[in-house]
Amino acid sequence: MAYLILKGLINRLGIFIIIALLLSKNRAFKNLILKQHVSIKDKLVLSAIFGAFGILGTYMGIPVYGAIANSRAVGVIIGGLLGGPFVGILSGFLAGFHRWAIDIGGFTALACGLSTFTEGTIAGFLHKKLNHGKVSWKIALLIGVALELLQMVIILIVAKPFSAALNLVKVIWFPMTSVNSIGIALFISIIESIFGEQERVGAYQAQIALEIASETLPYLRQGLNEFSAFKAAKIIYEKVNYDAVAITDNKQILAHIGAGEDHHKSGINVLTKLTQKALETGECQIASNKEEIECKINECPLRSAVIVPLKEKDQVIGCLKLYKVRENSITGIDVRLAQGLAQLFSTQLELSKMEYQAKLLAKAELKALQFQINPHFLFNALNTIVSICRSNPEKARSLLIYLGEFLRKNLSSVKEMVPLEQELEHVRAYLAIEQARFGDRLKVVYEIEPDTNVMVPPLILQPLVENAVKHGLLPKKEGGVVLIKTRKVTGGIEITVADNGLGMDENEVENLFNKKECGEKIGLFNVNARLENLYGSESRLRINSRLMKGTEVKFFIPSTERTWREAYGNYRAAGR
Repeated sequence: MAYLILKGLINRLGIFIIIALLLSKNRAFKNLILKQHVSIKDKLVLSAIFGAFGILGTYMGIPVYGAIANSRAVGVIIGGLLGGPFVGILSGFLAGFHRWAIDIGGFTALACGLSTFTEGTIAGFLHKKLNHGKVSWKIALLIGVALELLQMVIILIVAKPFSAALNLVKVIWFPMTSVNSIGIALFISIIESIFGEQERVGAYQAQIALEIASETLPYLRQGLNEFSAFKAAKIIYEKVNYDAVAITDNKQILAHIGAGEDHHKSGINVLTKLTQKALETGECQIASNKEEIECKINECPLRSAVIVPLKEKDQVIGCLKLYKVRENSITGIDVRLAQGLAQLFSTQLELSKMEYQAKLLAKAELKALQFQINPHFLFNALNTIVSICRSNPEKARSLLIYLGEFLRKNLSSVKEMVPLEQELEHVRAYLAIEQARFGDRLKVVYEIEPDTNVMVPPLILQPLVENAVKHGLLPKKEGGVVLIKTRKVTGGIEITVADNGLGMDENEVENLFNKKECGEKIGLFNVNARLENLYGSESRLRINSRLMKGTEVKFFIPSTERTWREAYGNYRAAGR
C-alpha cells in the first residue's frame, strides 16, 4: 500500500514541478519573487498562487482509509518560506479551510486543515530567519521533513477515532514526508535559479554602471546643472532598459529623458512627495503606482520609479530617478543599480567640487605669489635707479622700463599657461634690475635654444632665479654666475636654472619640499607643487647641490599634455 501511495505522489509531484518551472520563466512571477519592497497587493497575489497550489494538491490526492494522501503542504510551505508570515498564514488558511470545508477526505478533514494552516504559518515565520526566502534546497528539504512529521502528529492528536488515525499515519507518513519534502526542495532549487539569474544580471548591471560613470565623468566634473544632468540622464537612458530617467537638484527637475518628457520638463519644481522625502531623509524611495508618481497629467505613462538621493559628503543635493511604465515593476536589481549609480555620481560631483576648490586655491596662491613683491627689492630698485639718474640717464630710463615690465607681469591677470618666451622676458627684467644693483658681482648666462615653442605655467622661472641670486650668489663676497638654459628633448623641453653660489647640504635640499621647513625658500616649494599638480611627479624639480659649489635645478615641460608621459619616459631612458 505504501509503495502505491509513494508512486502516485511522485507522479503527481511531477505536475507541480512543471508548473513551478513555467512560473520561474514568467516575468511577473519573477518580479514578485525578486522585489525588494513587497506591497500588500503583491503579498495577496503570492498568497493566492501558493494557496491554489495547496488546493490543487488536495484534489490530486490519493484516497487512503477514508482520508487523502496529498501534496497540499508543498504549496503553503513554499509560500511561507518565500513570502514571509503574511503569505504563509494566508495561503495556509486558504488551502486548509478548503480541505476542511469541502466534504472530501472524511474523518481527517479538521486535522488536515489545521495542520496545513500550521505548516504555512511556521514556514512564514522561518522566512525572516532564513535570509528572507533565500534558503538553500538542503535546508528546505529538512524543513519539509520536519513540518510533514508535525502534520502526522496533528492527525494523531485531532483525528478521531485514534485507532483509525494511527492506521492511516502508519501507511502515509513515509510517502508523504519523503515526496513532499523532496518536492519542496526541488521547488526551492528552481527559485534559487531565479536568484542566480538576478546575480548574473546584477553583475552585468555593475559593469554597465561603471561604463555610465566613465561616460558621465566629463560632464559631472562641471558640477550638477541642467547641462550635466541632461547629458548624464541621456547616457543612462541609452545604456539601461528604463522607460525614463530624471535628475533633480534639491528644488527642481534638471533633466528628464524618455516617457513623459513632454510634461516632465527641466525647471519644474519637485512636486512628488517621495522625491521630497528622499531629499529630506537621504534615503532611497520606491513608487509602485501612478498615485505615488503623483503626476497631474492623466495620460502620463509612468507607473513606478526608484528614487535615490545624490549627495556631497552628508548633504543631499539632488535625486536620480529611474522610471518604468508598468506598476509594481521595481526589483531589487533596479534598486541596487540606482543606488550604485547615485553613489558613483555623488563621488564624481564631490570630486568635481574638490577639483574646483583646488583650482580656486591654486589661482589664489598664484595671485598671492604675484603680489608677493619683496618691498626691499622694490625700494632697492628705485634707489638704484635714483642713484644713476644723473650719471647715466639712459641706463636709468632702461631700468625703469625693466621695472615697469617686471611689475606689469607680476600684477597682470592670472593665466593658466603662458609662452616660455614671456617667462624669459620676465626673468630678464628682474635680472637687469639686480645686475644694476650689484654690478660685477652678478653675471648672467642665457643658453636658450631657438624655436622652443612651449607653454609654461606663469611665474615658474622667476622664483627659481630669485632663489639662485638671493640665497646662492649674493651671500658670497665675490658673487657669481646664474645660468638659465633651455634644451629641446623628445616631446618637450628641459629647463635649467643653475648658480655657482653657496650651495646646500642634503638635509637642506630635502627640506625644500617640506612647507614647514623650507623657510624663506617658499618659492621653490610653490613652483614644485604647481609642476606636480599640472604634470605629475615626474616633472617635479630635480635639485643637485653641493656646499660652496653651487646649485642646479632642472625640470621637464612636455610640449602637449597628451604626450608628456611618453616623452618624459623617453627622456629618462636616454639618461638625460
